[in-house]
Amino acid sequence: MFYGWLIVAAGTLGVMMTIPGQTTGVSIFIDHLIADLGITRSSVSTLYLFGTLGGSFVLPFVGRFIDRRGPRLAVSGIAAAFALACVWMGVVQDAIMLLIGFMLVRALGQGSLSLVSMHVIAIWFVRRRGLAIGIAGVGMALATATFPTIIEVLIEGVGWRSAYMLLGLLVALTILPIGSLVFRERPERYGLEPDGYADGAAVAAAEGRRERHYTAAEAQRTMTFWLFVAGLFFASALGTGLVFHHYSIVAEGGLERTDAARAFLYFGLTSAFANLATGALITRVAPRYLLSIMLLALGGSLVFAGYLSGPLAIVPYGLLLGLRVGMFSSLQGNVFAYYFGRRHLGSIKGWVATALVVGSALGPLLFALGYDLLGSYTLTVVLSALPPLALALVLPFLRLVRADGSVR
Repeated sequence: MFYGWLIVAAGTLGVMMTIPGQTTGVSIFIDHLIADLGITRSSVSTLYLFGTLGGSFVLPFVGRFIDRRGPRLAVSGIAAAFALACVWMGVVQDAIMLLIGFMLVRALGQGSLSLVSMHVIAIWFVRRRGLAIGIAGVGMALATATFPTIIEVLIEGVGWRSAYMLLGLLVALTILPIGSLVFRERPERYGLEPDGYADGAAVAAAEGRRERHYTAAEAQRTMTFWLFVAGLFFASALGTGLVFHHYSIVAEGGLERTDAARAFLYFGLTSAFANLATGALITRVAPRYLLSIMLLALGGSLVFAGYLSGPLAIVPYGLLLGLRVGMFSSLQGNVFAYYFGRRHLGSIKGWVATALVVGSALGPLLFALGYDLLGSYTLTVVLSALPPLALALVLPFLRLVRADGSVR
């Protein structure tokens, strides 16, 4: 068996274990934090903004560390630190401690652990990268669909503080030992070819010879880099805003908290399908078309969020959210290796991860301010749909050059 498939399994577990640092996981604790610490929703959103921004600045350095020292050493340090960060979240007592906690879980979970887990998969595959990333996306979708309910049960059983600490223990018992044992550098270091072809196989070798390896600086001088960063930034910022305030947005539509949790089921199932489908299509369809579809789904979910009404509305809303998340996960895992090669992928994606984490910080604050100023989310979410929809309409008319010299 090609060792890369063990990499996929371990990387998928790593992606799943980012949930305590993802907005999907953090959002479940927001109402408890507000009530227990006695702070407002806007204050929590502001702390989340600055904590996320602070955490994002380490990601370019994490990316370079992965390139230089390898994903095995990186995941060991990241997973250990992330487990401790979850414990810290369980003992926060005031706004300053919460700010530090947000900075740690966002930098280590949503940022660094996600970065190294997707990176190690991407460097072991070229032609089958879409499938490999898609499998990881299915794992993330499964985690997204199940973790909210599990976390809710933990909170009801042991309280929110102990629940966060138990999530840290879960990280320490799973991805810390498994990532340390399984993660490895590029297959070429071990006499293997990407995708599992035998050394010298014509197709794989030809693909390897054609692949150009951009540095981070070279990638940043291309329009391709900034178009995908912009599209993924919108998805990160506005999609995170929807998930962060999910329970509040759903309540504004007159729905119960159980309805809000049910949305994550549709969300997860659609995300899994969208992830696999995007991974299968990414070598057959120009990625800019896929990015355009993702942005249309994002715009639709934002408009829908402004007019939620009745329990049945949860179904299409959850499906749109899942479509956006599934396509986002596959695109950000695939396109930068697709267009810029694998050799400097950690450095390139370190900068990309910074942009995405910054976006995920701004979105929740934007929606919170809109709610506080206007008394409703409707106008804010509908107007925020305009930029991604505009970019979605432009992308099909562009032609972009990928790492092997083809125009896609």
